[in-house]
Amino acid sequence: MEMLLSTKRITICLFFFVLSLAAAIEIPLSVAQLPTITNQSDTQVAYPFDEDFTIKCEAKGNPQPTFNWTKDGKPFNLLSDPRILTFNNSGTFVIQNRGIITNFQGKYRCYASNALGTAMSEEIELIVPSVPKFPKEKIEPLDVEHGDSVILHCNPPKGIPPLHIYWMNIDLQHIPQDERVSMSLKGDLYFANVEENDSRSDYCCFAAFPRLRTIVQKMPMTLKVSRFKHANDSGSPNAAVTKANFIKERKPKLLIPPESSGSSSSVTVIKGGVLLLECIAEGLPTPHLNWVKVTGSLPKDKPVTENYGKILKIEQVSAADEGTYQCTASNSVGRAKHEFHVHVEEPPQWIKKPEGGVYSVGTNLVLLCEAFGNPEPTIEWKLNGMPIDSRTFRGRISAREISLTNLQLQDSAVYQCEASNKHGTILASANVNVLNIAPLILTSDGENYATVVGYSAFLHCEIFASPVADIRWTKDDSIEPLSALRYELNKNGTLEIKDTRKEDSGSYACWAANSVGKRAITANLDIRDATKLLVTPKNPQVLKSHSILLKCQSEYDSHLKRSFKLSWRKDGDELPVNRTEDGRLIMDMDTLFISSVTLEDQGVYTCLASTSLDSVTAESRLIVLDVPDPPEDLQLSENQNRSVRLSWKAGASHNSPINESIIEYEESRWEPGKWQELTRTTGSETTAVLSLAPYMNYQFRVTSVNAVGRSHASKPSLRYATPPAAPDKNPENIRVEASEPNEMVMKWEPLKPVERNGPGLEYKVSWRQQGVEADWNEEMVKKHSLTVRNTPTFVPYEIKVQAVNNLGSGPEPNVTTGYSGEDIPDAAPSSVSVDTVNSTLVKVFWFGIPRDRVRGHLRGYKVSWWKTKSMLDGKRHHPEKHFLSFTGDRNYGMIPGLEPFSEFHLTVLAYNAKGDGPESSPVVFETPEGVPEQPRFLRILNFDKDSVTLSWGLPKKANGHLTGYVLQYQMINETHEIGPLNDVSITNHSALSWRLSNLSSSTKYKFYVRACTVKGCGKPVTEEGLTMAQGTYAGIYDGISTQGWFIGLMCAIALLTLLLLTVCFVRRNKGGKYSVKEKEDLHPDPEAQSIKDEIFGEYSDSDEKPLKGSLQSINGDIKATESADSLVDYGEGEHGMFNEDGSFIGAYSGSKEKGSVESTGSSTATFPLHA
Repeated sequence: MEMLLSTKRITICLFFFVLSLAAAIEIPLSVAQLPTITNQSDTQVAYPFDEDFTIKCEAKGNPQPTFNWTKDGKPFNLLSDPRILTFNNSGTFVIQNRGIITNFQGKYRCYASNALGTAMSEEIELIVPSVPKFPKEKIEPLDVEHGDSVILHCNPPKGIPPLHIYWMNIDLQHIPQDERVSMSLKGDLYFANVEENDSRSDYCCFAAFPRLRTIVQKMPMTLKVSRFKHANDSGSPNAAVTKANFIKERKPKLLIPPESSGSSSSVTVIKGGVLLLECIAEGLPTPHLNWVKVTGSLPKDKPVTENYGKILKIEQVSAADEGTYQCTASNSVGRAKHEFHVHVEEPPQWIKKPEGGVYSVGTNLVLLCEAFGNPEPTIEWKLNGMPIDSRTFRGRISAREISLTNLQLQDSAVYQCEASNKHGTILASANVNVLNIAPLILTSDGENYATVVGYSAFLHCEIFASPVADIRWTKDDSIEPLSALRYELNKNGTLEIKDTRKEDSGSYACWAANSVGKRAITANLDIRDATKLLVTPKNPQVLKSHSILLKCQSEYDSHLKRSFKLSWRKDGDELPVNRTEDGRLIMDMDTLFISSVTLEDQGVYTCLASTSLDSVTAESRLIVLDVPDPPEDLQLSENQNRSVRLSWKAGASHNSPINESIIEYEESRWEPGKWQELTRTTGSETTAVLSLAPYMNYQFRVTSVNAVGRSHASKPSLRYATPPAAPDKNPENIRVEASEPNEMVMKWEPLKPVERNGPGLEYKVSWRQQGVEADWNEEMVKKHSLTVRNTPTFVPYEIKVQAVNNLGSGPEPNVTTGYSGEDIPDAAPSSVSVDTVNSTLVKVFWFGIPRDRVRGHLRGYKVSWWKTKSMLDGKRHHPEKHFLSFTGDRNYGMIPGLEPFSEFHLTVLAYNAKGDGPESSPVVFETPEGVPEQPRFLRILNFDKDSVTLSWGLPKKANGHLTGYVLQYQMINETHEIGPLNDVSITNHSALSWRLSNLSSSTKYKFYVRACTVKGCGKPVTEEGLTMAQGTYAGIYDGISTQGWFIGLMCAIALLTLLLLTVCFVRRNKGGKYSVKEKEDLHPDPEAQSIKDEIFGEYSDSDEKPLKGSLQSINGDIKATESADSLVDYGEGEHGMFNEDGSFIGAYSGSKEKGSVESTGSSTATFPLHA
């Protein structure tokens, strides 16, 4: 028995599997099949403004279906009216809007039939509305008393919903509505009680039909409201009204629902629709409406009241809204109630629709049809559009099921199931096609497929067969079906090859077979290389306002080149190709360039590459770095006299962590508007205890700092005022500055505003003479200096300054020593002597003045000197003083830059900050002879082929008795190669020319001439020239020298030279100052040079460099004077002192000896050139 039940269960499972498979098969149109309705119209409205009305019915089938129609259940001939247009092979027809078409109104049904069966459409209702009109009628005026209830009826005409009703006057102004006056759902206007101002003769009801584009108006109605007519006293009118109102007052009475309906009524509403319950009451005073649900409570969110509480509205009604609802109308006199018993019903809906399909001969058929609704729907089965007669039907039939066993070809039919209740009808059709055919392969033979490595390949083999065909796939020449795990055969015959490889390329065959026959097709598969992408740089970090270039590197199969496409996305949204944003964002195929990056540019940028076979993405996250956002929400807490805690919320860090916060303060008492840094916090701290000064009115702000930079400052905090206190410190930098001899000026740095600590700041200054037993002198001052007069000259004082304010004094001050005012020294140095070092340098010695004669701080000594006469010609000179200052307490100094072979006078004085003391008695000394300056010029008077005549000028300053000249010459050429140096000694000191012979012809020479004394020879003057060729150039040279243009050129050169000399002379003598370098050029002194070499090291100048290295001077035999003097032995002149290399900075005071320097136009070099 158990085995029998088990076998039965397996059979049922297989049966329903076959049914589902049969239902899923789409029958090709080439196969004979039942008709199927593919398109039909819904309910149609024949609007009067439309030209025609189309009622659709389309169907497919093989053979081609024919169409028939019924109207209101009776056959309808489409050829019965010439206004009906039909179409070949279609059930659709068109009714032209001509004449009266009301006879076309009704419910239509389409039938599509062929030799196998008949399909049936759902009912299609055609509504032909009439034009709505109010009837022409005479409406009598209504004459009522004050307080009566009135109903003005609208009775709108019928039309296509929706219907909108409005009450307006003749001027199209809406009649005001409220709790007393309101319109019902039917459109009538209700007055709970009338007032005199309700009287008017133009109450108009307007009915609007939007779908018909029509508005109609009812004839105006007149309402007259009068006062109480039966008042029989002669009192005032107000008394009559009051009495009338008293008589008219009454409890509420329901007008909707009317009293005739009793205390309760039933309401039916469709599920999912809108429930509208209405109560309108009359009475005086005006009643108020209230709603409750008797069976349960009203949902909180669903019900709403409209029309001043007279309508209860519930949308999307569900079964839970069923029950009893009560409305209550109440006023001060009484109340009235009505109950609504709400029933929720619904039209039929499918639980299970019958499903047709393809069945093979001998199989069984089960069709199920289930529907629900309220009321319970009735179900009727039809076969090919006709009711099934159970007496002749060979299968089993019930309300919910039809079954057939051992199906045959003639059992093919269309089964219809129709479910109905009072709210509607639904129809479902099932095409049962019983077929017995060999497999039909619907996919074309020899299809070519392609995919990329790693993707799945789908080879299609769509098959239709009855009975169901067996399907298998083979590859290349193999007859074995594909069975590896990577191969999967889908129900529709498609072969899926997962995770494809290159070796999957080849030819495949699909085989289909059933009991009727078999078929096969082939397919070719190509496997391409997969597309690869890489976006660089990967996840870059970019500073705001900088630029970034993203590059998408790709690799793809060459066969897919034509279909290859590349695009960019940001955060999943595609970036348009031509998007530039004012040139900021530029895409060029595989590159994306973003200039002036903003925070909005941050996100994930995806490069998407697609081909006809695959698509792949690569992404890079762009991180934009920027300064932090300003901190927010500054709060002060833990308030103390000298501290407060500041807390804040850090702003966005913009991808760079905050490493520091700068806290600044501004105080409004001393420096309003000036923000100053107070402290800093490290890391991401968002709170700090701030040390504060007394008597300040603070506010604070915070600036965040990250690796990019500083944020903007936060908004200021609330102000915080600290209480005053005594000073915490005293002034600093207490000093006595220069003053008059008999006074003392004491100064100090005043306290900063933040250091005052309170109001009334003053300084208590105390002083007394040092070493003298005496009380302190004291004085209170507000400024930061104090002058004390009648003090001894330059006497030490003890001084202290203490800060004092209204709350007390600062700490005990420190004692500072200062001196009273200075006076100039009143003594001169003594025992002044001079030692000659060389012709331009002397050493001066003296005895300093006693300390008590300085009368101040000794600054140093000044040495003054002036030339009185030249030892060469004995000529007296106008005294022009020069001086050097030697700082500190010393007794000697070096005087450089003197003229050789001259007589000088010299004095020494002491000086302090007040000024110079008296000079010592003058000391006379003489400088020895020195080397001469260079000759003024060197000229070539005549050039021959092997000789030359040279002429030169006297040196500007001989610096001694001339002993003669040294003439040197050597060959040179354009490549700076040089020949041997030849010397000629001229002992005649008065000779100013010389002729050189035995020179080479056509050769360039360089000539040097030096003047000499017993001390040696000075700097040379040089000239270059070219000897003539054999028998040629001498004549030419002579000829040129006699040409007029040559003479003119020489004159112009001479005039220009004179002008340059004049400018040089003026500049040299302007202010009587010149540099030591200039002086050394004009007054070369070998002894001074030797001193410099020994004391200051090697001295070089760019003008004295030879062509090919430094060569020995002809003055090399002069011994340098030994000296142990150091650099500090040289004093300070008016405008400077010596550099470390020994050169003299500044200039001498007074004007120099007048003279001129003649320029020869020749180059000057200190050393001759040796081969």
